[in-house]
Amino acid sequence: MAGGFGSRFWPICRDSSPKQFIDILGNGRSMLQTTFARFEQVCPRENIIIVTHRMYVEQVREQIPGLKPYQVLGEPTRRNTAPCVAYAAAVIGELNPKANIIVTPSDHAIFGEDDFVHDVDQAAKVAAKGGCIVTVGVRPTTPNAQYGYIQFSEEPAAEGAQNLHRVITFTEKPPVEMARQFIATGEFFWNTGVYVWSLATLRNAYERYLPGVAKSFFELGAASTPAEVEEVYSLSESISVDFGIMEHAEDVYVLEASFGWSDIESWESLYDTARLDASGNGVVTGRAFLYDVKNTLVHVPQDRTVVLQGLEGYVVAADEDTILVCPRGYEDRIAKFASDVELFNLKEQDKKKNTTNN
Repeated sequence: MAGGFGSRFWPICRDSSPKQFIDILGNGRSMLQTTFARFEQVCPRENIIIVTHRMYVEQVREQIPGLKPYQVLGEPTRRNTAPCVAYAAAVIGELNPKANIIVTPSDHAIFGEDDFVHDVDQAAKVAAKGGCIVTVGVRPTTPNAQYGYIQFSEEPAAEGAQNLHRVITFTEKPPVEMARQFIATGEFFWNTGVYVWSLATLRNAYERYLPGVAKSFFELGAASTPAEVEEVYSLSESISVDFGIMEHAEDVYVLEASFGWSDIESWESLYDTARLDASGNGVVTGRAFLYDVKNTLVHVPQDRTVVLQGLEGYVVAADEDTILVCPRGYEDRIAKFASDVELFNLKEQDKKKNTTNN
């Protein structure tokens, strides 16, 4: 799934180039490219399907050359994850009616890729056997209100599978105090958004819990015209897989991940995953000269040099034309900053037009 905006990473992410197309982690590849390469270790390249917004289809093909037409599906509008997954499942059904399907976001960070491949392979084997849904969970370390939580039974779901548990409940983005209580019980995982199920199990779940989505989207396919896809999306409800299916499904299991994971949904979460020096500074990309600087994150273009003096607890981020210098923890202000800059730029463009016309 590669259709999100990632607006919290302004200014390096914009509507025209959102988070999944950016080298957020400073490893020389976009998050989409990193995710695609990871799944090439799980299944053949031609089995990977990317669902994105229609405006990003060419960007996907530029970043991952050589994809076949059916491998990039363009949504005309966003309707959350349930329609997105149903559209992909309809296309997969044409290719292989007996397929196992792994659903994953394209913009999450995985630490320990060999462990990830092992865990996903194990989840796929469980899903293929019993007609169940398997999700992957991570032990929480902080009461993050931006994550979903999975309550699990402490008893292993199968003999010899200590890391596989039956799911009791799903809770999407609880308040911080509730998340803190969840963690205190020791009975909850973070929800990674990775779901594994057979095509038959997926279709049955949609037909039972989201019959409207099933009826319309399962009629689509790789040969559907843009007009046909647009009509289906225009009539569809906007709902997530979590709310629409997982919170109601009965035969669901969670595999405890042996790999590290982060949603990387904000500058603060990127700081939490960055390699820090002795002063707590993380320089993800760019050349940085730091003097009396502590607990600060730097993310500027690789060919740029930044000199900082006397900062503590800041984010310093830049693209080619905009620089953000902001105290860490002001995540809720990012949208306001971006909106003000965009409004200013539009006013400047209008001034230039008026000057030219006069």
